[in-house]
Amino acid sequence: MPLYTADALILRTYKLGEADRIVVFLTRDRGKKRGVAKGARRARSRFAGALEPLTEVRVAYFEKERRELVGLNYAETVRSPMSGPGEGLGHVSYFAELLDEWAQEADADERLFRLGTSMLGALAAGAPVEPLARYFEYWLLRLQGVYPEARGTLSLKAAEFLTASRTIAPDRLADVPADRRTLRELEQLHRGLITMHLEKTLKSDRVLRDIRRLA
Repeated sequence: MPLYTADALILRTYKLGEADRIVVFLTRDRGKKRGVAKGARRARSRFAGALEPLTEVRVAYFEKERRELVGLNYAETVRSPMSGPGEGLGHVSYFAELLDEWAQEADADERLFRLGTSMLGALAAGAPVEPLARYFEYWLLRLQGVYPEARGTLSLKAAEFLTASRTIAPDRLADVPADRRTLRELEQLHRGLITMHLEKTLKSDRVLRDIRRLA
């Protein structure tokens, strides 16, 4: 049973038995994987702090042929979204859930991995979270080939934001002018595209809207 090591992003976890977790993670070079982290829910687990959504990790795992789940040997934190400003933490699960929905099992797509890690860098740099979310949605939909080429119905400011997003790094979004009305316009467009292609509403999207209503 071969042991693999990889750079990865944690996408989600859920409980397994009394002490373990199922971990969904996106590797740079071997696509999305699902594995068992034994003892991950114990107080002194060797995985402590490394299995939060969108955490960049270095993982080692055993993979057996014709087994759906791999066996996680360790996960070492490289970069954590928890180290960034608190206002961005509400979007972390949203970014991770979208990556999880679009990433394919064992189908390597380094572009998705780099998009995810760029969000970590932007959050750490204090990029404004609403423009960052619209940037992330735009690039995710574009990488998947489902962003409409004809955008004649967009306002001039929304079109300018997308034009800037094609050439600017996400950690420099503070330099791109985008008022609340423009961001809401893009949010509605992107939410419609995401819902249409996934045929469901994301759990984290509902949570973000609830947070906004209570703010």
